[in-house]
Amino acid sequence: MEGISDIAIVGIDENRPPRLLKGPYINLFFKLNHAAPKAWCDDFNQLMAKKTYSAKIKPDVGLIIETWVRKPEEVEPSLEELKKIVKLCTERYIKRIQAELNAARHDHGNLDDEGEQGRLNRIVAGLNFDT
Repeated sequence: MEGISDIAIVGIDENRPPRLLKGPYINLFFKLNHAAPKAWCDDFNQLMAKKTYSAKIKPDVGLIIETWVRKPEEVEPSLEELKKIVKLCTERYIKRIQAELNAARHDHGNLDDEGEQGRLNRIVAGLNFDT
């Protein structure tokens, strides 16, 4: 699960730094260290939809978390909550992938299976496709 397990917020999007405007809020754009998969983004968006300051990430890009706060002193607590949600999403995503892999192994057998299916699985796993 390398790549997924290390998803982290690494900074502010340098193209959209926070600015104090006349409006009642401050937009924040946090950047991830690398793009997150669509399913991960969907989980994140679902978890954040009901929070006080909702946040979202575009699943087709998976790189920038967009959120907002009302006051500058809320920026740090907002980041801390986002970091917790990022970690939770990663844990949930990895568990889901592992469950899918286990289900696939169960459906198709594995190399340790006894009998004809296990024998076939070992033969297929040992095939050499080099020319």
